[in-house]
Amino acid sequence: MHSFSDALRNALHLVVTLDADLVEYAARSLLIAAAATLLASLIGVPLGVLIGEHRFPGKRAVVTVLNTLLAMPTVVVGLVVYLLLSRNGPLGPLQLLFTVPGIVIGEVVLILPIVIALTVAAIARTDRDVRKTALALGASSRQADWVVLRESRFGVAAAVIAGFGRVVSEVGVAMIVGGNMAGYTRTMTTAIVLNVDMGEFALALALGMVLLGVALSINVVFQYFQGEGQQ
Repeated sequence: MHSFSDALRNALHLVVTLDADLVEYAARSLLIAAAATLLASLIGVPLGVLIGEHRFPGKRAVVTVLNTLLAMPTVVVGLVVYLLLSRNGPLGPLQLLFTVPGIVIGEVVLILPIVIALTVAAIARTDRDVRKTALALGASSRQADWVVLRESRFGVAAAVIAGFGRVVSEVGVAMIVGGNMAGYTRTMTTAIVLNVDMGEFALALALGMVLLGVALSINVVFQYFQGEGQQ
């Protein structure tokens, strides 16, 4: 049985030498996170602006549901998406189960409420006179929404970064929807789980180091945008 010091030393060696498996899992994880965050942002930010800026029946209920979904367990999301993509599911003919695009879909479902809810919160913190002034100057409703979005850009950026951070560090969706297939759908988090089960602690620890580095970078950027938004 290897000691912690041995595992740590071997893990550092894997990181420094850019072990092939390590690079593969990290690259795939970052690709999935980037794709899912982009798609969720393209859908979630406009919806967040609409919800935050406009009044409509049931708005409070919608916001409550969004805030509730922030705590949605990843395994539940993974199960739902698995059933949707399975052979007998409504999206079965697309054959996306156990593929990277399938994982991306699952991650989009996971972080969409985060992006929408945090965008709504960012819009709510924007001075209400911004929209009124834009409309008074002749802007259309859509143009006024754009002005408000620009004013709340730091808070919206923080929402997007939070979504990326959620994706890159989660394991439930990636494991259930992707199947943790070597060479195809294995990510950093699912590889960590597998290698711990196999007793390969050096690679698991190396992946953990990379994941912590990514998480640290995300939080540094997140804190920057938070600070800018509060100025």
